[in-house]
Amino acid sequence: MSYENVKFVKIISGDTVIGIYDEESKKLNDVAIIQTIPTAGGMQLAILPFGFPYEDEIGGSIDASFIIYEYKKFPQEIINKYLEAKSNIRITSSLGDLGGGSSKSGSGIIL
Repeated sequence: MSYENVKFVKIISGDTVIGIYDEESKKLNDVAIIQTIPTAGGMQLAILPFGFPYEDEIGGSIDASFIIYEYKKFPQEIINKYLEAKSNIRITSSLGDLGGGSSKSGSGIIL
C-alpha cells in the first residue's frame, strides 16, 4: 500500500472520512470517520471506525459515487494517525528510544 492510495474525503452524508482507495473496485476501503473536537488550545482530530460505537475496528467500504470532495492537501500526520488506528502499530518520530518514552525527533515505527 502506498500513501497515494490513502484518501481524505467528504461524503454525501456530510461526514469527513479517510480510507484506502481501490481504483479497480472504485471503493474507499477501511473507512474511518474524522471528527473535530474543539479544545481550549484550538482543534483536535479523532479518528474512529465509521461504524463507531457499534464497531470497534476500522473496516467497511464506501462506493466512490458517494464521495463529493477529495482533500488534495492535508497534513501527513493525519495519514500516520489513520495507519496507527487501522493497524495498531504506533508510528513515532523517534528511533532513539524504542521503549516509546522519548519525544526525540527522527522517524520510525514502534511495534
